[in-house]
Amino acid sequence: MPKIKVKTPIVEIDGDEMTRIMWQMVKDQLLLPHLDMNLEYYDLQLKKRDETDDKITLDAAEAIKKYGVGVKCATITPNKDRVKEYNLKQEWKSPNGTIRAALDGTVFRAPILVENILPAVRSWKKPIHIGRHAYGDVYKNCEYRVPEAGKAELLFTNAAGKELWRGTIQDFNGSGVIQGIHNTDKSIASFAKACFTYAYDQKLHLWFGAKDTISKTYDAQFRKIFDEEYQNNWKTKFDEAGLEYFFTLIDDAVARIMKTEGGMLWACKNYDGDVMSDMLGSAYGSLAMMTSVLVSPQGYYEFEASHGTVQKHYYKYLKGEKTSTNPMALIFAWTGCLKKRGELDKTPEVGEFAQKLEDAALETVENGIMTGDLMRVATPDPKNKQVYTEEFIAEVANKLVEKL
Repeated sequence: MPKIKVKTPIVEIDGDEMTRIMWQMVKDQLLLPHLDMNLEYYDLQLKKRDETDDKITLDAAEAIKKYGVGVKCATITPNKDRVKEYNLKQEWKSPNGTIRAALDGTVFRAPILVENILPAVRSWKKPIHIGRHAYGDVYKNCEYRVPEAGKAELLFTNAAGKELWRGTIQDFNGSGVIQGIHNTDKSIASFAKACFTYAYDQKLHLWFGAKDTISKTYDAQFRKIFDEEYQNNWKTKFDEAGLEYFFTLIDDAVARIMKTEGGMLWACKNYDGDVMSDMLGSAYGSLAMMTSVLVSPQGYYEFEASHGTVQKHYYKYLKGEKTSTNPMALIFAWTGCLKKRGELDKTPEVGEFAQKLEDAALETVENGIMTGDLMRVATPDPKNKQVYTEEFIAEVANKLVEKL
């Protein structure tokens, strides 16, 4: 069959360790044999970021702004051990955080459901989507190791140099730590708009949780902006669609979510969304069974793998050992990207190919062919078979050919 033409270039952002290995397998076996794609390639492996002083990460973000759609592999955010291991200049910031800040985006994640893997929470019957505010908080913090007794203060000086406010954080009697975080009204408003738009488009109830009873300024501003967005732009639309916007404290939201059947978008501040999306991924089967897309209010999209670089499996791979690593999130990052590219380009054949690839991947798991992480949580069945990564991707490739 002739290859399907992808009209507009796709920004491809490569990553690190085992996910980088699987990324190439997915391209070579599932995509390039069937698609004629022009890929705008950026290599964000850790050494490349170090060599360019992280400029390549910003370049990748600018490319997404240019072409509208990108797809990203998992990358390492280095700690002190990684700096030593890779002989880096410094502990570079999270590339995901850098790209999210550049695009002012909101991350939406949802589980990849298959019939033979039941959620760990028995009441969940429908997917729970997570909307993660992808700006600020601890990911863009300023922090200091307090070495001795003294006073830590929070100070705001306006653009004219006038001190407008000063508050005491803590009078230290000895050593400790301090941290300053921030957010902007503009970014919070973009987050709120993106969540209401996504919930309305997907026909989902929208939950938002924060801790405004304790954080009476910071979290309270989130709640205020969400309420204003809802009342001004969405209440009538939500009422007509039979949808609900529901605010509660974040700890109450966590408790309530365990008792629901699912089927909502759960909007979370940045750190809350980071933690809760991993919780949902694990509860629905595996961290590798989650879709993830960064949506910018300007209409840019970056689809990504929602998990890490699978470091332990990479070390086995380097020793020549085979691994049973799950590539589903990588596959669905590419299919989500292709669907959006086809939608924007008005080339339905690209979206149809992506859907066939998703179906092939899902059917592979539902037929009992799966990686080790899924074997541990799948419904017991004599036909279940654990396979290596290469075997799993080959099986998906065979099923895809049958559908084309």
